[in-house]
Amino acid sequence: MLILIKLILAHIIGDFLLQPTTWVKEKEKLKATSPKLYLHVLIHGALVALLLWDLSLWPIVLAITILHLLIDLIKLYAQKPKTKTTWFIADQAMHLLSIMIIWAVFTEVSVNWLLVFQDPAVLGLITIVLFLTQPTSIILSTLLKKWADSIPSQPDQSLQDAGKYIGTLERLFVFSFIATGHWEAVGFLLAAKSVFRFGDLKKSKERKLTEYILIGTLLSFGTAMLAGIIFLSISN
Repeated sequence: MLILIKLILAHIIGDFLLQPTTWVKEKEKLKATSPKLYLHVLIHGALVALLLWDLSLWPIVLAITILHLLIDLIKLYAQKPKTKTTWFIADQAMHLLSIMIIWAVFTEVSVNWLLVFQDPAVLGLITIVLFLTQPTSIILSTLLKKWADSIPSQPDQSLQDAGKYIGTLERLFVFSFIATGHWEAVGFLLAAKSVFRFGDLKKSKERKLTEYILIGTLLSFGTAMLAGIIFLSISN
């Protein structure tokens, strides 16, 4: 486990602390012909070697260095201006996955750790968290559609998909509060959202919009609270 932590630490330092924005822009422009790309990868390899400080672990250093280069190249050639965020997340996920695979292979970690996914609490947690993201957003959007269509159209001044992400985050917060036994934090979150929304609702003077937001908020919070209760019943 210490080796895994060191590999993740090396990735964090190399990808976020020792990679200037100018390097990122040059890599995006020149791609495989960018000298900064190879310097960045070599820094990663050096960091891994430095943190491991064990010559017998050189295969790990070599594997991390090669895979990091391949993953970065995939990202550079696959991403488009509109998909940078998506590819950033995918890039970090691939790096983390490659680190875990290399750690498991070269340290001969037993596959028994996969048995954790046979635990109902773990499976329940994964299922509920995934359900509270995109699936719940789609369900709530469908349920509220008839009311959304009845609200007079207004100039769109909000960020793209901001409402979806806010809803997802608030449900995950509510679920985590309940799962950890902090019910009072749910009330605080609801009060905080009400304060932020009060100005918009007062300014709009639109009763339908107010009712729509209230229904959406209560459904969102209620779904997360129900999910939290179900998780507690599974894990106990």
